Amino acid sequence: MPNLLSMNSYHYRRGGSDVVYFDHAALFEEKGWNNTFFSMHHPNNVDTPDSRHFVSLVDYEFAQTPVQKARTALASIYNREARAKARQLLAGRQFDIAHAHCIYHHLTPSVFDVFNEAGVPIVLTAHDLKLACPAYKMMNSNGICEECKGGNLLNTVRNRCIKGSLAASSVVAAEAMLHRFLKSYRRNVTKIVAPSRFYRTKLIEWGWEEDRVIYIPNFAKEVDSRFTAGHTGNILYFGRLSEEKGLATLIRASARSGVAVDIAGTGPEREDLETLIAQVQAPVRLLGRLDGDALWSAVGSAKAVVLPSEWYENAPMSALEAMQLERPMIGADIGGIPELIRDSGGGLVIPSADASALADALSQIEAMPQERLAQMGQSAARYVRREFSRDRYFQRMDELYRECLRAPGGRKA
Repeated sequence: MPNLLSMNSYHYRRGGSDVVYFDHAALFEEKGWNNTFFSMHHPNNVDTPDSRHFVSLVDYEFAQTPVQKARTALASIYNREARAKARQLLAGRQFDIAHAHCIYHHLTPSVFDVFNEAGVPIVLTAHDLKLACPAYKMMNSNGICEECKGGNLLNTVRNRCIKGSLAASSVVAAEAMLHRFLKSYRRNVTKIVAPSRFYRTKLIEWGWEEDRVIYIPNFAKEVDSRFTAGHTGNILYFGRLSEEKGLATLIRASARSGVAVDIAGTGPEREDLETLIAQVQAPVRLLGRLDGDALWSAVGSAKAVVLPSEWYENAPMSALEAMQLERPMIGADIGGIPELIRDSGGGLVIPSADASALADALSQIEAMPQERLAQMGQSAARYVRREFSRDRYFQRMDELYRECLRAPGGRKA
């Protein structure tokens, strides 16, 4: 039985990358692989016997004193404990593949050369653009930024790309410069998985070799079809309420068009969005966090689902889930969003951060006959079920793993 090591900073479903971390491991166990998790301790972690070799918590939220904050900063740049725990792990068992998800700032790439020295191929899924830019969203308070493409990582500090903070930006720039000097990614990572064609293209633009970056879209777990209904609800956004999601633009577009929009989710922008809704008198409802049947009922009856993002989205799981429930999409022409909509024929693509264009799209969907909405939604669902299925994902990833194992130095399964 081949052995897989799944690495991720968090061992609970905190965001989309963590969902992929868990679902990937479960799928490979189902297909006959033996999986071991490697992560860090956190109060929200899911119980697992593998936690005995997890590393200590690295999180500024839990660092109170200046000394704790300094230690957290150093560990987020290069985690010596994670490196030592990786060595202990390898002393007790063999692995055929080590698959890294989001490990920077917590486990850090300090663990990579431990596996490389042991002949264990490392596959890394690029859930964001950290492999190219120190600021993994590739944006700052002024919007999208690619100034570091020329090689000067101090732009991260100059532009205060991380939360507008000089201190946080300095730590992230130091981390990026150290691992560039050590060639932590370049020397150790065997293959990079890009879940969208856009991410593959962007990583290659920033200097990664074409044959090293492989397009393998994430799989979307099936959503219960009993939630698929007519298109009688409002246009819906569901997800995190954060600045890069373009929700302020969506609210202005709703006010301009007069089209009602529902927003489901929580996040740091909630209060600002409430204020903006009142200021522009937009017909927008903030539904708060929806889970389980309540969420799927809202999605499955929405007239359409909107993704007004203003950053380089990858392949949003929310889009795949909505498309499975036969929802037409309105998506910004940024990151991996347009390829989902154009390839599926399941919606409208509009310029990112353009309230006027988004208002026109909202009005188009609002005026569209039910038959046309159903047509678009069914086209989207067929595409997702074909291209983002569990079996298709496993086949592609299994082939990639086997290629890594055949490479010089790869452990033979």
